[in-house]
Formats: sequence, structure tokens, C-alpha cells
Amino acid sequence: MTEKSYNSNISFKLGLLASHEGTNVQSIIDGCQSNVIRAVPSVVISNNSQSGVLQRAKKANIPNYHVSASQFNNQHNLDTAILKILQTHDVNLVILAGYMKKLGDQVLNIYKGNILNIHPSILPKFGGKGMYGDKVHQAVLNSGDKKTGVTIHVVTKNYDEGPIIARTEITLAEDETIDSLKQKVQKKEHKLYVETLRKITFGELTL
Repeated sequence: MTEKSYNSNISFKLGLLASHEGTNVQSIIDGCQSNVIRAVPSVVISNNSQSGVLQRAKKANIPNYHVSASQFNNQHNLDTAILKILQTHDVNLVILAGYMKKLGDQVLNIYKGNILNIHPSILPKFGGKGMYGDKVHQAVLNSGDKKTGVTIHVVTKNYDEGPIIARTEITLAEDETIDSLKQKVQKKEHKLYVETLRKITFGELTL
């Protein structure tokens, strides 16, 4: 695949962090390449060396890094390494897209107000420490709620407590399962992240 050339006047440089397959990252990369999102996907970081998101980044010729706690003797050094990568690639908007680790204080402070995360429920419901992936979907099903959804919020020091900037609802079927709900949520995530980043990068939404 030939390397995509981006408009040098584009001011948004995205740092994309994910832990697994990176389907949201792929949607964002596609959105940047088609100019739906006016941004450059500058770098991809994963804490999982076997993650699909690193392969997606390689295919798109985007600089990519495996950075995990196993490589460092403390969390401060891990945080420093992630910050250095983001700054080396001139990132000014950090996008968490299925990133299963908490960012350290250095990254949170330097990029304060410019880190986004997507959560597979309507926050504040089913958010907080330990609430991710199938755990969220199971909690939704256990609750008996008829609706759930997707939330995009600004990342702060506390899990899932930052300002909400976008969300969308999903109606649950009577025979909903974790797998069927996951598929519905992912489709909504892809659309909502791309549309939200479109609004941000075209000046229609200010962080």
C-alpha cells in the first residue's frame, strides 16, 4: 500500500491508542484518508504486541509502537515513554479506542483536555474502573435496561468521569446477547467516533 500523503496545513495530529483489534482505529484512519476527518493519524500505540491494531497501522504506513508495562521497571517510565512517542510525532489530540490501560499523570497533564475515550454504554451508567468490553455489555443485560449506547468523553484522572462530548442510544432486543449487543455497539462506535472527530477537526465542536 502506498503511503497516504496528507495536506500539510492540517492542524490535527492524532495519536491513536488501542489494545486489541482496533476496529475503531481503522474507522478513524479511513475517515482521515477520505478527508471526512481533517486530521493526520500520526502514530498508533498498543500495549499488546500481538494486537490487530498494530497490523492495521503497518498496512496504512502509520508509525506504530508496542509499549507496555512489561518493558519498564515502573509506571512512571512507561508514562514517559508514551509521552515521548506522542510528542515525537507532534500529536495534539490523543484518541483512546479500546485502550485497556490507564494513562499516567504526565500524559494526562500535558494533553489535558485533548484526550478522548469511547465507552460502550451511556455514561455515567456502567462506567468506572474495571468496566470495559464484555463486562459492560453483561452489566447492561443484567440491569434489565431497554436502552444502552455509546459515549465519547474527555479523559481525566478518574475513570469515565470526564466531560461528555457525544453519545448515541441503542435499543436492546428481547433476545439480546453479549455478542449481538457488542456488534450493535461497535457499529455505533465507528460512526460516532468518526462523526465526532469530523466536527472537532472542522471546527464545529470545541473541546
